[in-house]
Amino acid sequence: MAMKEQYTKEIVPKLMEQFSYKNINAVPTIQKITLNVGLGKGLKDAKYIEAAESTLRRISGQAPVKTKARKSISGFKIREGMVVGMKVTLRGPKMWDFVEKLVTVSLPRVRDFRGLNPDAFDGQGNYSIGIKEHIAFPEISSDEIELIHGLQIVISTSAKTNEEAEALLRLLGMPLKKRTK
Repeated sequence: MAMKEQYTKEIVPKLMEQFSYKNINAVPTIQKITLNVGLGKGLKDAKYIEAAESTLRRISGQAPVKTKARKSISGFKIREGMVVGMKVTLRGPKMWDFVEKLVTVSLPRVRDFRGLNPDAFDGQGNYSIGIKEHIAFPEISSDEIELIHGLQIVISTSAKTNEEAEALLRLLGMPLKKRTK
């Protein structure tokens, strides 16, 4: 069963019961997923920029947008307008496909993976995941890779609280660690 279909048929009723929503439209859902690669040390390295762009294009199936510095920072040797990162925003069917791939394939492939930190919510129901090596994704074959870089994933939900967002992500199969009090 596809992730979107599972959300509609199984997860929505569970969330309505758990949080006693009166309206189906009040149930939290995923609005978008943003994938981001910061260039960091590879700012001036054309190969690094090209590798990051290629990685994002393969993982998401969309062309990445280059993010530019808003102001100069001499300590980091950054000039205003310089490309400092790349990002892709996923919505709709591609977003649901990405969530399914992330939960079932990519996260289990991460080395020494023991679950995601349940404290990475921002207070408005959004969740951030940092992956140190982009080779965890099935589209990336380790034979072709020259440069390994990190990747940040932000899952933006319509949840009003962290508790609602955590319940949504757990029901979607996100491997969040158990909370310790």
